Amino acid sequence: MILFGGILSIKAISFLVFCVFAIAGLGYLLGRITIKGVSLGTAGVFIVALLFGAFLYAPLSAQLMVVLKQDGVKLGDVSYVTNALKIVENLGLILFVTSVGFIAGPSFFGDLKKNFKSYILLGVIIILFGGLSCAGCIVFDNKMFGRDLEEVSAMLVGLLSGSLTSTPAFSAAKATVTQGGAVDYEAIVAVGHGIAYLFGVVGVVLFVQLVPKFAKANMDEERAKLSESAPEAPSKLTGSELTLDPFGFCAFSLVALLGVFAGSFKFGNFSLTTTGGCLILSLIFGHFQKLGKISIMPQQATLKVFRELGLMLFLIGAGVAGGASFVKYFEWVYFIYGIIMTLIPMIVGFIFAKYVLKLNLLNNLGSICGGMTSTPALGTLISTAGTEKVAGAYASTYPIALVAVVLVSQFLIILFR
Repeated sequence: MILFGGILSIKAISFLVFCVFAIAGLGYLLGRITIKGVSLGTAGVFIVALLFGAFLYAPLSAQLMVVLKQDGVKLGDVSYVTNALKIVENLGLILFVTSVGFIAGPSFFGDLKKNFKSYILLGVIIILFGGLSCAGCIVFDNKMFGRDLEEVSAMLVGLLSGSLTSTPAFSAAKATVTQGGAVDYEAIVAVGHGIAYLFGVVGVVLFVQLVPKFAKANMDEERAKLSESAPEAPSKLTGSELTLDPFGFCAFSLVALLGVFAGSFKFGNFSLTTTGGCLILSLIFGHFQKLGKISIMPQQATLKVFRELGLMLFLIGAGVAGGASFVKYFEWVYFIYGIIMTLIPMIVGFIFAKYVLKLNLLNNLGSICGGMTSTPALGTLISTAGTEKVAGAYASTYPIALVAVVLVSQFLIILFR
């Protein structure tokens, strides 16, 4: 079986699959622990994955090498575990984002038309304050510790991408830093991303749970307010349409395929990425729901299962790799910078949305998830809110934040060269 230039035996694949399900099982158990009404939920999987990566990544890699040697596989420089984790992460991302797009699609364009200016402003505000907090930390670190400005900017822009859990910003920063020379700036960006990723995930997950608790929000009332601002769109399906399969797997696969294809196109250093491509295509297909007499809308049960399964796989793939980097390169000062870059844009964005844009609580928090480009937080917010409709605010704000964070990351790298 070919895997990114390397050959994995059946035993090696079974070993990796065993690890994935072990992390998932333990993670869901951890996520069920509730303290004063607050729990990690699916993000518990991320914590277990981080711990697994921190303490067992090296033994896992070594054990896999042993298995491969026993099977007579010629070993090169390919990192089999890293590639396998990337497959798990990307598969999970495709499942989750495509499901969210289909779920939000029917009411998305109506909601977007009503709150278009608010979503644009909020997405820009969140990323702008993320960039300003990053610039402030760069200047502070340079003045306080005297470290080389270009190295510091590479590290902290990596921290910014990790704080916002933004793969596009991470890729753009690596592409913009100085290439070649004695210092590997791409590696520095990667280290920063890995250090900040932990709080970037957990911080937003806890935020969307704690804010309703502190506000003593009545969720029934908040769901009613959300329905007023994002009313349920009537189904375009009449029941007479031809379904390609009972669960909608075919339509789902088609949209995911088109989304991956759209996300692969690059415009300079910018691309929609898999996330953006799958999200936009599934929103469009979810809006129209049918092509002629053919239904292109998967069953709601299918979408809910794929959304949760996708989130679980994404958190495992990202968490194990992030845990390995976190322990290897951890420094307290960088971790604190990452916390600052997560909290400041999130808090400023929430206050701006509440008091200036006058968004209701659930629209506000959904937009925060999109502005922070936080996939795990959206999954948590759906559980906390008890409604899928919050995905609409996320989907509306996410593309704005996606573009803004790429541009801000590149600007900061160029500014501090």
